[in-house]
Amino acid sequence: MGNYITKRLFQLIPILLGVSFITFALMYIAPSDPAEMKLSAQGTAVSQEVIDETREEMGLNKPFIEQYLIWLLNLLKGDMGVSYVDNLPVSKKIVNALPSTIILAFSSMILTLVISIPLGVLSAVKQNRLIDYLIRFFTFIGTSVPNFFLALVLIYVFAMQLGLLPVLASGSIKGLILPTIALATVMISKYIRQVRAAVLEELKKDYVMGARSRGIQEGVILFKNVLRNSMITIVTLVGLSIGSLLGGAAVVETIFVWRGLGKMVVDAIGARDYPVIQGFVVWMAIIYVLVNLLTDLSYHLLDPRVKEGWEG
Repeated sequence: MGNYITKRLFQLIPILLGVSFITFALMYIAPSDPAEMKLSAQGTAVSQEVIDETREEMGLNKPFIEQYLIWLLNLLKGDMGVSYVDNLPVSKKIVNALPSTIILAFSSMILTLVISIPLGVLSAVKQNRLIDYLIRFFTFIGTSVPNFFLALVLIYVFAMQLGLLPVLASGSIKGLILPTIALATVMISKYIRQVRAAVLEELKKDYVMGARSRGIQEGVILFKNVLRNSMITIVTLVGLSIGSLLGGAAVVETIFVWRGLGKMVVDAIGARDYPVIQGFVVWMAIIYVLVNLLTDLSYHLLDPRVKEGWEG
């Protein structure tokens, strides 16, 4: 297992280098002048002489490869640059926004799992019955409704009409409820369909019929065997969702003014704050590769066949 982890970590290095190079290249060919954008964001009077001096200070007069290598070396030291807007280190801005994103991601993930797993199992067990049709009908609706539309509906109903919850998520527990529901609804619908499909596939296997023939209770078969063997599907879904959620749900965070990574990068894009955008993309790449690695390692614990394959 140790050899597998080491091999995977070495495989991640070229991926991260490729992402960093593409990100820097896209910012480099952007039509706006970083020096001019920095001066404008800080309210400094822009003249050609000042722009030239700023470009010299920022190292923008150097060749592209030299600029990239300098940026990459600084990145390896933990220095992602400085924001053009507020002159704060990008790494500090990410660290400040990360707790809010983690809270929102955790609450959305918990709500998704608590609702989707029982309903997915129920839909599979009651296949082609009324409850199955009802669950599938609502999952189709949940999947087709965009997050931003659902967020606006939730604000209109629960905040403006009923007055039960705040319009803006000010970091309070009550303010967390609506963005959590807006994020979790689509995930719940997708998870129910995937759990249902995985459970149905397991129920058709020979070991289930064998267990039933030996008189083992249906509940024991379902939760001790079928659901356990379906966990790889669930873990894969969770891994993909966590990677996305930890990058910040940009639309939902912006609508509810939830000050996480999603809102941070939307504000940075609007202000053309290139260092923040670059730092965010690198963060997303790191999160995705690490979550994928952890997901693969979890297969080792859930499925003995995977362990045998690694050892082989």
